Amino acid sequence: MLKDYLRLHFIVLLWGFTAILGKLLQPMPPVELVFWRTLLASAGLAGLLAARRLGWRLAPLEALKLLGVGALVAAHWITFFLAARLSSVSVCLAGLATLALWTSVLEPLVLWRRVRPYEVGLGLAAMVGLYLISQAELTQLTGLLVAVASAGLSALFSVLNSRLVQRHAPVRLTFYEMVGACLSISLFMPFYTRYLVPDGRLHLAWHGYDWLWLGLLAGACTVYAFASSVELMKRLSAFVVNLTINLEPVYGIVLAQMLFVLRAPGFGQERMSSGFYLGTVIILASVLIHPLLDQWNQRRARKKEAAEVLV
Repeated sequence: MLKDYLRLHFIVLLWGFTAILGKLLQPMPPVELVFWRTLLASAGLAGLLAARRLGWRLAPLEALKLLGVGALVAAHWITFFLAARLSSVSVCLAGLATLALWTSVLEPLVLWRRVRPYEVGLGLAAMVGLYLISQAELTQLTGLLVAVASAGLSALFSVLNSRLVQRHAPVRLTFYEMVGACLSISLFMPFYTRYLVPDGRLHLAWHGYDWLWLGLLAGACTVYAFASSVELMKRLSAFVVNLTINLEPVYGIVLAQMLFVLRAPGFGQERMSSGFYLGTVIILASVLIHPLLDQWNQRRARKKEAAEVLV
């Protein structure tokens, strides 16, 4: 069990490292960066499907659904890396920590379930934290808002995946979504180069250590981390896994601060004011309390059902 817990924390550490990799790949624009990430991840997942001898054929309608969710994944990653460029890694991850707030709003709408009052309360607490961060870091407000929007996209495709994963093997599901993300970016590129790029050209070339950072991003942070997290859920409860995943912003901010102390290139913005850290603590506290209250709510519901059966 200790080995499984350590492995799970290592996976979450890798996910917290993605914003830093985006910063290290800064010469490459976010659209081109996500194109390479999804293309390489698709190739890696195709190899994983072949190695595990899992079929890849799906009904056309189901395949279209997964490809569509992949387009949302691409939009999430592009805005995520853009936020890291517009602000700092710490501000980007603080905005991403609003994922639980977005989920509490979107899940009842998409899955047609009742709104939970404690989720609304935690969402309001997260908004207070965001207010403190935005007041403390006005110069990085644009990056913070883009990160919050990125968290909303992440919450949306996560809620949709909670239904789709009931019908499809996780590796096959992720393969189709990575292909959908790569295809959607490819279709977006003509518009992107004509209207959004000043020189009208794509910047897909690799420079220096880009091959290493892209390999880590696609291989370690996407293919390996996802496959391992699914495998660990065979032995660890979903509650334990989800509670640990909530630590992703914590790990990312700590790593960013370490790089600032080491004076790594591109990390000169990581020293923040006290208001930023207070707001981040409030957001992370609401994120970590959420699964505890969710578990308590489920236990109370089970006790109520058991009491009704006895009556």
